[in-house]
Amino acid sequence: MAEAEAATATATATAWSRETVPRVLEIVSTRLPQRDVYALLLVSPWCYRSLLSHPALWQVLDLHEMSQAGERLISALSLARYRQIKKINLEFARDIEDEHLILLRSKGIESLQGLENLNLNGCQKISDRGIEAITSVCPKLRAFSVYWNVRITDLSIKHIAENCRHIIDLNLSGCKNISDKSMHLIAESYQELEELNITRCIKLTDGGLQQILLKCSSLQSLNLYALSSFTDKAYERIALLAHLRFLDLCGAQNLSDQGLSCIARCKDLVSLNLTWCVRVTDTGVMAIAQGCRSLEFLSLFGIVGVTDTSLQVLSEFCSNTLTTLDVNGCIGIKRRSRSGLLQLFPHLKCFKVHS
Repeated sequence: MAEAEAATATATATAWSRETVPRVLEIVSTRLPQRDVYALLLVSPWCYRSLLSHPALWQVLDLHEMSQAGERLISALSLARYRQIKKINLEFARDIEDEHLILLRSKGIESLQGLENLNLNGCQKISDRGIEAITSVCPKLRAFSVYWNVRITDLSIKHIAENCRHIIDLNLSGCKNISDKSMHLIAESYQELEELNITRCIKLTDGGLQQILLKCSSLQSLNLYALSSFTDKAYERIALLAHLRFLDLCGAQNLSDQGLSCIARCKDLVSLNLTWCVRVTDTGVMAIAQGCRSLEFLSLFGIVGVTDTSLQVLSEFCSNTLTTLDVNGCIGIKRRSRSGLLQLFPHLKCFKVHS
């Protein structure tokens, strides 16, 4: 009897180990940071084998903010478990240089052929040479981000455009050395582009932006934060973006009511940042209220030319959708208290975007 019970208990434990635990591990591990998944590999040989049996766990390589990131990258991509890698995150990783990316190219690592998302944000030791190397082995990239890299130039954009034909999400924020030439390359190469961030790309002019607006009609997100050199000549062309949902114009000092009235034709806009757009008045804001009736986020921070009239018209057309509204610093608006705003916009949850 005792032997039978022991055998049953053993069979139950075996079934638990073979069936239930792997399922639990699969569910739990997909919700853990990748560094914790690495730790689980060391728990036991059985745990190691179980985790490796789930390819979806190894489609992302997250090395953000890690030291020795270049060596870690090369070492990881040499492992069989990363053969189906889809995303690599090196955001603000340390010790990643051109030489590491050039070495990856020389190794001919096939797994990179299927890479779709590459984040090199803040990797300031990478230059045009590194961009050429990594893009030459990642032909299926769809999202590429190189935020805050002051070393790359128009040559990098040329390499990206030549090597990666399927980009739909491009973040060049803070890349201060790219010019209108890059905008022309992007406009010609990525007419299906959906997201573009050119924050603080200070060499750009109306001509470069106009090329984007004329050719990239599928844009849903456009970030022009801290770009004060553009004028209505370019802003008016934003009206061509029928699918635009997110638009950041913070600091657009030359944007007038005329330009904003054209932007109001973008009827799908959900988020609009007009912080410090100092030439805007009630006329422009009322046009936005009447044209963009799905707005959920609107910042008018620091605009002294808008009054309570703007709020009244916004309330008439957007009171059911707005959840974020920043009118701090708008001295022409007298009804700025939380209670006053909630009477006009009952769904507001956020009253301050900028500190």
